[in-house]
Amino acid sequence: MSTPQRSMTIPSRRLAAVSGVRGFRFTVNPGRGETYGLTLEETYGEAGSALATAVVTLTPQQTARIVDVLFAAVRRSGHQPSVLTFSRKAPIRLTEPDGVRLVLILLATQPIAKYERVRALVAGINAMSTEETYYWYSKCIGVDANRARKALRILLSD
Repeated sequence: MSTPQRSMTIPSRRLAAVSGVRGFRFTVNPGRGETYGLTLEETYGEAGSALATAVVTLTPQQTARIVDVLFAAVRRSGHQPSVLTFSRKAPIRLTEPDGVRLVLILLATQPIAKYERVRALVAGINAMSTEETYYWYSKCIGVDANRARKALRILLSD
């Protein structure tokens, strides 16, 4: 004997979905003179309705060590290098793969003082495939982020 099936209507509750894809943007934090630091954020959605969370903040000294990497990421994301100035107020949007690679470089090089070691880490991350950068990004942002960042530095050091 089968039980009769009741037609239950469950009200559909739709959460406000954020349209668009994940991306990255960074803002320039003016320093002394013509120096600047950066705050890099991960964004979800389009420019007008984007949700953003800060991923990494750099001092002017840390930014100066990797300025060539910044210019490369800006160019690959379709901007002119001239948009990156110490007086810029509006955020600069990056594509997802370029943002992931840039965040990985910033997280790996942030505590390093030796210029040669910074260059070696940048070269190692730039040699990674896109999939590999996504893997390390998820590790370096996740629960054991400090351990993953240290492991990445050890992996890429000579």
